Amino acid sequence: MIVAIDGPAGSGKSTIAGQLAARLGFEKLDTGAMYRAVALAALERAADLDDEDIIDELARTVRIEVARRAGERARVLLDGADVTDAIRTPAIDACVSKVSAYPGVRQAMLDVQRRAAEGHDIVAEGRDIGTVVFPAAEVKVFLTADPAERARRRVAQRHEADAVAPSDDELAQELQRTLDAIERRDQLDSSREVAPLVPADDAVHIDSTAASIDEVVARIADLIQERR
Repeated sequence: MIVAIDGPAGSGKSTIAGQLAARLGFEKLDTGAMYRAVALAALERAADLDDEDIIDELARTVRIEVARRAGERARVLLDGADVTDAIRTPAIDACVSKVSAYPGVRQAMLDVQRRAAEGHDIVAEGRDIGTVVFPAAEVKVFLTADPAERARRRVAQRHEADAVAPSDDELAQELQRTLDAIERRDQLDSSREVAPLVPADDAVHIDSTAASIDEVVARIADLIQERR
């Protein structure tokens, strides 16, 4: 069974997909992490992000894998190296929309995503899961949240393991930069010609702004139970 959760950055897709997968005994597939891995590969190689041919070729030649171990969260591997944390930085946030908009990159990642789902019960999250990657998914959800709340969540996620918390001024500045980046990415993702961020016609819309993670997980679990 495939559960598709689409939505903009910071809407809670990753956290909710992970908890839902754990609750149901499914596996979580973070397709956005694959595009982030391509973006990281481009930055590491100092590739010109505006050169579509170079980025397309890079996406076809790098090896991106999802490593799963019982009791642990899935790790993202780029050419064998664990990049799970390295792909969650402001630098990657700033360039992943450009990279992921290239048709050649999306085609390369489409093959990776579908292979990763073969033979598994999957909760997949991203921006075009229910429309392009798995259009026959049994359950489709389009998850949204207010942009300011999404920015707050993204900043909190970055600093959750910090030994020393940033100052209030530092957090305020980072929050504004993150909000600006989220709004730019929303515009880019929703207006790109290939696989834009739009809800599938048969997706259930859920606004997570004021809802707890448990509430959203429970609602999606109910949808899954109805359709099994």
